[in-house]
Amino acid sequence: MKLLKLFISIITSVLLFANVSLAEKWDMALAYGAGNFHSANATEFAKNVTEKSGGKLTIVTHPGGSLFKGGEIFRAVRTGQAPIGERFMSALGKEDPLYEIDSLPFLASSYDDAMKLYEASKPYIVKSLDEKGLVFLYAVPWPAQGLYSKKQIKKVGDLNGLKFRAYNSATIRIAELTGMAPTKIEAAEISQAFSTGAVESMITSPTTGKNSKIWENGVKYFYDIAAWFPKNMIIANKAAWNKLDKATQDLVMNQAAIAEEKGWELSKQGNTGDKKALADAGMEVGEVNSALKKHFEKVGATMSEEWKAKAGDRGAAVLSAYK
Repeated sequence: MKLLKLFISIITSVLLFANVSLAEKWDMALAYGAGNFHSANATEFAKNVTEKSGGKLTIVTHPGGSLFKGGEIFRAVRTGQAPIGERFMSALGKEDPLYEIDSLPFLASSYDDAMKLYEASKPYIVKSLDEKGLVFLYAVPWPAQGLYSKKQIKKVGDLNGLKFRAYNSATIRIAELTGMAPTKIEAAEISQAFSTGAVESMITSPTTGKNSKIWENGVKYFYDIAAWFPKNMIIANKAAWNKLDKATQDLVMNQAAIAEEKGWELSKQGNTGDKKALADAGMEVGEVNSALKKHFEKVGATMSEEWKAKAGDRGAAVLSAYK
């Protein structure tokens, strides 16, 4: 009887140890504040995975760049410093020009077109990330990008010399082609940059303007040009991913699909509600005139051609599938 009890005790200990060893904890690096819809959506995703995995995988979110700043997250996940994180996709153009596809001006100017472009490019993006030791989980767009300015913009000449906040190679190129003066500024630094006069204009979503209370920094105008719908993507380190059993991997992918669908809906809601918030705060929200619109579209066409030359056959395949 004593031997039987000892045997049972040993087996129980082994099973408990096995269960503990199978349990994983992932710290999730998020670039934007907890109140941002991307962060809120990611937090719900993490909560659902944690609860539904039965303790096999716990995901703890770290919003606002508290674990790694936005510009550090891709490298951190790739090197395994963070097992999972979020990155603004088009900021990674130096890693692969394909990641810039959603920031080509006026290529997709509606949510329907943005989804078609995503579906056309996703297989290539997933493959590219896989080759870099990363697992793609999901992507959610920001609301349509508009032009903010401290000064009123009535004609093409008003853009000349305007100090412009850039955040990726695409926005830097827009500034160059329109005569604006670009300065690279991450989202967390926007308010300070405008308040100090380092920049006086930018192209970004109504959500970013609302969250940063941009009107408090002397920005009076928002021009709803619907330039593009850039996405944030959630990626995981492949080595960390491979430690999960198949059932947990399937669960994560299932919850990622749910988070993606909800994220797109939240983005659409913000596209309407956040523009209203800008107007309610006293900003002038409107359109650019036809001359400026044609000017921006011409810039977009130039950038698309330049991008195709960089992206090669894969880029041509994506554009062909999209069109």
